Amino acid sequence: MIDDRRLIVDSIKSTGLLEDGQVQEALELQAKSRERLSSLLASLGYISNEDIVTALPSQIGLVPVEIKDKKINSETAKIISPEVAYQHRVMPLELNGEILTIATDDPLNFLAIENLQKFVGIKLKVVLSSEDELLAQQKVHYGEKREKENVLEGVVERIDEESDFYKGGGEKGIGYVVSDEDAPIIRLVSLILTEAVKTRASDVHIEPLEKQFRVRYRIDGLLHEVPGPPKHLQGSVISRLKLMAGIDIAEKRLPQDGRIKVKLLNKDLDLRVSTLPGIYGESVVMRILDKSSLLIGLEELGFFSEDRKKFEELIEMPNGTLLVTGPTGSGKTTTLYAALNYINKPNKKLITIEDPVEYQIKGINQVQIKPQVGLTFSAGLRAMLRQAPDVILVGEIRDKETASIAVQAALTGHLIFSTLHTNDAAGAVTRLIDMGVKSYLVASTLQAVLAQRLIRMICLNCKEPYQPKPEELKAMNLKEEDIVEATFFMGKGCDACGNTGFKGRKGIFELMLINDIIREMIFERKSSAEIKTKAVEMGMKTLREDGKVKALKGLTTISEVVRVAQIDEVS
Repeated sequence: MIDDRRLIVDSIKSTGLLEDGQVQEALELQAKSRERLSSLLASLGYISNEDIVTALPSQIGLVPVEIKDKKINSETAKIISPEVAYQHRVMPLELNGEILTIATDDPLNFLAIENLQKFVGIKLKVVLSSEDELLAQQKVHYGEKREKENVLEGVVERIDEESDFYKGGGEKGIGYVVSDEDAPIIRLVSLILTEAVKTRASDVHIEPLEKQFRVRYRIDGLLHEVPGPPKHLQGSVISRLKLMAGIDIAEKRLPQDGRIKVKLLNKDLDLRVSTLPGIYGESVVMRILDKSSLLIGLEELGFFSEDRKKFEELIEMPNGTLLVTGPTGSGKTTTLYAALNYINKPNKKLITIEDPVEYQIKGINQVQIKPQVGLTFSAGLRAMLRQAPDVILVGEIRDKETASIAVQAALTGHLIFSTLHTNDAAGAVTRLIDMGVKSYLVASTLQAVLAQRLIRMICLNCKEPYQPKPEELKAMNLKEEDIVEATFFMGKGCDACGNTGFKGRKGIFELMLINDIIREMIFERKSSAEIKTKAVEMGMKTLREDGKVKALKGLTTISEVVRVAQIDEVS
């Protein structure tokens, strides 16, 4: 199919069935109504349905195909969500390298295809199918189309009865009486957030685009687009969110941060709000912090019994440093909070210094850094040492000064928990040395490094056995003899998991214990690759190895492990 819209429009006019003015009028109406172009042209009487089906496809490069009996890989079908597939009248057929072939029954569906191209991030090849065959394939892979109410489109007339949204908002709560004029926007914002909680979203992304006001939820680590409000409500929705977060409504030129406390679906939630000015308006991202999720224990993190026992012994040590590493969103804070909860007893004093304090934990002294008044990680850490703590959690080691103070604290009898942004466990050692900490200090204070990622778990409601492809087994370095007694599973997709086949996430871990051999290598400033190789020789499971074990136990899929965990590079 021709990619450029201008060329497509010219091709439509070249058929002689339409005049320039007719096409332009239909396009202008489509920009306002978001209806299908073919439906608009037919309703305006400019072209018949028969011509749309027979005369246009060859002119614009669409090849008619029969897809009724085509076997479609379930993983390919999941590239496009059921809601988006039904909304845009498309069906993924085949993924060949970086090209995804999709079928549509509408030869003038190029606006939807253009949006999908941006959404999936790979090149699309479009073919034409009949409406009956398209719907049949969609039903097979996505189930019956659910006539789900679009709670985000237009000014809604109702509010979810389960929501106590009016009672929440801001650090102090909203608590004022709203006018009838304001009420619909408040209902709309409430429903955006309520829907996010219902779908187990961790983040809500509200993004003004040129002709669209886009809403996306991050569910189990991946973004999913949902129908957004009309573009003309953009300013009202963003202003409402900024008001609730206690940030300046009038300031639209600078990034701002705020916080919303709210009760939704009988859950007490904290929402960390961030605004960012863009060329089409302010983008708002809200991180949903569910206090109930803080009650997670070490066993729920995803540790197998052997690693959990090692980790429990580490967090009970009297002194030293325990680092948790991984990229943003890999669950480092959740792991450290679970560790604090495990050792939070009346006979121990625990202090944290964070940016920001994500969850408030009963019985622990928590400090929020405030660089504008001089309360940085390093300054706060110095002050903490005068408070005689047993355990200190430093939200993140970002610079040499913080790293040096943390190391000195570990030397003087404190147990230090902290995080670093490195790809694997061994990389934390060289990262500290690169920051300027002496290698002998790293070697003498570091007790262990835990690298982790979050991986999606197969939905238990639609879990079914499947046979992995040879390329999947090769990617995981699995041979036929390794899987003789193994049964692999995948999620077929159901209402419980939003037709993704996955529900919930757990960690995969790489726990590197610092023994005398590793200490000597650190002291000699060996490379991270050499340290990792030695640690593996002594029994350390890498991230991918841990993921492989979870796949063999039927907890996740091989493709999910390959997506999340990097290839092990050990010499």
